[in-house]
Amino acid sequence: MAMINRRHFLQFTGSAIATLGFSHLDITQQGNRYAQIVAQSTPRKLALLVGINKYPTNKRSFQNLRGCVTDVKLQEELLVHSFGFNRKDIIKLTTDSPPDYQPTRKNILKQFEEHLINQAKPGDVVVFHFSGHGSFLRDPNPIKNCNTQKFDELNSTLVVTDEGQNNLAPDIMGRTLFLLRSALKTDNVTMVLDSCYSGGGTRGNFIVRSVPGDNLEPLPEELAYQQRWMKQLRLNEEELRQRRCAGVGKGVVIASAEKGKEAADAKFDGFDAGAFTYFLTQYLWQQKNTVGGTIAEIRNIKPLSFQIPVVDGDESKPIYFISSKQTASSDAVISKVEGEKITLWLGGVDYDGLTAFQRGATFAVVDNSRKASGKLELTSPRSGLVAEAKLVEKATNISLQPGTLLQESSRVIPADLKLTIGLDSSLAGEASTAQAALSKINRIQAVPAKQGNSPYPSEVQYILSRMTADYRQLQKQGNIPAVGSIGLFTQGLELVSQSFGQPGETITAAVSRLEAKIKSLLATFIIKKTLNTNSSQLDVEVVLNLVEQPNKVLARTATLQGKNNSAQSIQVYPNRLPLNKLFQFQVTNNTNDNLYVAILLVDSSGDLLVVFPYRKNINNNTLLLKPSATLIAGQRGQMELQAVEKGSAEALVIVSRSPLKKAVKALQSLVVEQNRGSEAIDISREPVEVISDLLDDLSGERGISVEYKEVKVADIATLSISFAVG
Repeated sequence: MAMINRRHFLQFTGSAIATLGFSHLDITQQGNRYAQIVAQSTPRKLALLVGINKYPTNKRSFQNLRGCVTDVKLQEELLVHSFGFNRKDIIKLTTDSPPDYQPTRKNILKQFEEHLINQAKPGDVVVFHFSGHGSFLRDPNPIKNCNTQKFDELNSTLVVTDEGQNNLAPDIMGRTLFLLRSALKTDNVTMVLDSCYSGGGTRGNFIVRSVPGDNLEPLPEELAYQQRWMKQLRLNEEELRQRRCAGVGKGVVIASAEKGKEAADAKFDGFDAGAFTYFLTQYLWQQKNTVGGTIAEIRNIKPLSFQIPVVDGDESKPIYFISSKQTASSDAVISKVEGEKITLWLGGVDYDGLTAFQRGATFAVVDNSRKASGKLELTSPRSGLVAEAKLVEKATNISLQPGTLLQESSRVIPADLKLTIGLDSSLAGEASTAQAALSKINRIQAVPAKQGNSPYPSEVQYILSRMTADYRQLQKQGNIPAVGSIGLFTQGLELVSQSFGQPGETITAAVSRLEAKIKSLLATFIIKKTLNTNSSQLDVEVVLNLVEQPNKVLARTATLQGKNNSAQSIQVYPNRLPLNKLFQFQVTNNTNDNLYVAILLVDSSGDLLVVFPYRKNINNNTLLLKPSATLIAGQRGQMELQAVEKGSAEALVIVSRSPLKKAVKALQSLVVEQNRGSEAIDISREPVEVISDLLDDLSGERGISVEYKEVKVADIATLSISFAVG
């Protein structure tokens, strides 16, 4: 990882099959940095959280956002239940709040001064979070860039709810934030800024959290405010420049997007949120007890390749505020108890598995040592990250209170789970034809786009679209399809590799050509509902390495309860595989029981292959992994794995206490049909059927009804390793 002026640019080449997300590397790095600050024993912890969904209508062409108020809720619940903040010490300014707590310029600056600067003492913890639009304004007092030695004519800003005046904008400038941070009496400061400065607009089903500055200038009040603080801090312009160049601002700033890049206001399964804030907070619910010693594994959090988070702070000082968390990792927490009705907050549940937390899913009631004392069962459909539950098992001394931590016990996966594909407006009059053609593919749901900045009413996994000139400009990889060709994007308009045809293709022909790929994407979507790295009770570790360098780890994942996790120091693996080199996967069983293993490989085009078991002698004995043993998939002389094209890939490792009988039978039939020697098993002809058989094995064909498959964390582990190629 490169170091550039004490700023970490945490970027991981994204898989084009990713519907949404960030890389394991990005969020883990930033999550650990954030946790290092907030997870310590201090006299007091103070937070100011700002979320702006609604903006005034004026010449800056504001688009209202959907997820910023949710971001504030995500942070609040995390800080209270996972980092020991008192709700009374958290001030929230949102567009859903009463007038005195609206996120106006005046209120934000007032609360920053009164709540944070005036109250924080040395050693206290301070968190400032902003979710909303960002922008640039012309800086009448530009500071010379530390690298180029040229003056930065534009200054990044946070856009507030106030109306502007003529060519003046009421934004809060980056310079102001630096001064406010400097005025705090504590060094334990974290600023999380989920906004960007890229010009605004939409990107597929996302809204970009940015508006253009249009050569606007700051209010005179803003400049006077800066001068006031410079006087109080006894700084002149040159001293301010030197401080900013030296990176001596207090604490750390975590920004959701690099300068000029886009930050997404995104749709998830039943709610809207900032993509960055959601993934960051979800990770931190699972953070290990010690901060700085362990990289908690985040399963299958894929990158938005156009969104590059950055961390900025003083890297020269020792990070003295690292300490253990006071609470155990958790998937959920009790937020309210009203008689037998219990309300849960599911902030720690992984995004990929969220759909499986509906009526019938269960959680164990745990203490800080992870000891279970009862079990809750969901009794109603989930509403965003909120669900209702009832107590179904209990110890004699159990007392359920708000703040009680919960860990997943089982989930319920819909037996008819559907993949949703949005139909882009570029299809115009052909959208109805596309919808009819897609409806003929089992378990595919097509949704036509609507007018406005929210083309689809809920989350879509992919978008069927024609390539347009505007969409071509969004793509960064080579071999971009021609304008007029038809293919698939993710909901953030990232290209699905090898999905586009030639210009002139009819929509019916395109859907027919894409049918096999869509089925593979559906199969992957289904099996990912079992991903449970954080909650599985099996102790399993997976490593990716080159055959010629078996001890050099290129990528690693492990169940959170793994015994090797607690000893891991903060370590970042390259998550990158070189071209034309043989590679292999090592799966280690750290339990005392026999386990059964299968490994799927998904390439950047969405094709799904089985790389373990091998074609020869497929039976449950070949899938068996004994206690304390390591399975190596990709050994010389068995099946050689080699990447020959640039792109990205993802390995899905499925581990079960029970034999995978139905899946083995299905694979045996495919091997007989294909007769391809030692190659990986291609399941593209009937991927959904194979994955459905595998899901039956994992659930033991259990179900709370014929409509759902129940999967228990005590019985299975499904892990993901994502890596770039080339």
